[in-house]
Amino acid sequence: MDNARRAFLRNAALASAALAAGRLSAQDAGSDFTRIAAEETFTIPEVLEALADLVARDPDSVPPYATILEPEMSAALVDLGAGRIAAMDAARIDKQILGIWSPGVQVFGASQGTELARLANDRLAEAIRRHPDRFAGLATIAPQDPDAAAQEIERAVSGLGLNGVLINSHTNNEFLDQRKYWPILEAAEALQTPIYLHPRIPPAQMYGALTDYTLYGALWGFGIEASTHAVRLLMSGVFEQFPQLTIVLGHMGEGVPFWLSRLDVISSSRPGMPSTARRPSEYFMDNFVIVTSAMFWDPVLTFCHSVLGPERILFGIDYPFAPSAVATRWMDAAPLPAADKRMIYQENAERVFSL
Repeated sequence: MDNARRAFLRNAALASAALAAGRLSAQDAGSDFTRIAAEETFTIPEVLEALADLVARDPDSVPPYATILEPEMSAALVDLGAGRIAAMDAARIDKQILGIWSPGVQVFGASQGTELARLANDRLAEAIRRHPDRFAGLATIAPQDPDAAAQEIERAVSGLGLNGVLINSHTNNEFLDQRKYWPILEAAEALQTPIYLHPRIPPAQMYGALTDYTLYGALWGFGIEASTHAVRLLMSGVFEQFPQLTIVLGHMGEGVPFWLSRLDVISSSRPGMPSTARRPSEYFMDNFVIVTSAMFWDPVLTFCHSVLGPERILFGIDYPFAPSAVATRWMDAAPLPAADKRMIYQENAERVFSL
């Protein structure tokens, strides 16, 4: 084992131990910037009730991971007021960018999903009006009806003042590269509003291999599902049709930054590969940004920083599913220049989400 590899393993072990013990001390990250957390989750009681009703009527319609919530977690998700703000204050978070809990409204019929999406957006806009300095928000849509979803993007962004769109990845086992969903991409590009592509339990064609060991959930399946969706977009020519479209990926890019070189090499060297005007990595560098959510590990951060640069990384926590105070202690102590931390904590979110 060479010295570089030993150093990597030693530093990884030290970082993991410090996180587990909650002992990461903040270095001089500066106090003149705003800490914005860009993947923070909410829902509304009506969506939880509709999901419970769906499962009661059709137990096999939604995998179990999507319905298991402890009462404390449910309470945290629906809290758009004092409790959430107190948790933010304790972790020194100035603003959360809120998005609907997976699977959102994408498991319902088109009409019900559209109705619930409008209700969720209205509630979110109300919360932002009450606490404009603490919250921003991403619109919920029901891609089951692409035209209605495009109209809801217009209403939510132009009418309600929301700052983007969150889509919980596949809808009815289908992905956004399919042309039926292009009205959604067209609306987002026209409004210069980003689409946050959030993971969910993999679609039916992927799910079977992940049923053991709860691999279908956040342990493994979420990242596999979202990264597959992202690579489909890269290889499909979507960004030739919508060159100004911005896609946001959480969890340090769902592993895609690690694969960029290989995607370029294989796509350019093998017969029968899709033909796109540019390399996959070029689309990724121009049309994607990533969020640190629930990936609080220096080696991953420094790798993504070296590949993408600080201007394409945003800070995020994945509240309430990840510990907020651990996240801010980690980022404050991260081995990056203060100017880069300012970009990751504040300036990139302000730019991407037009805050």
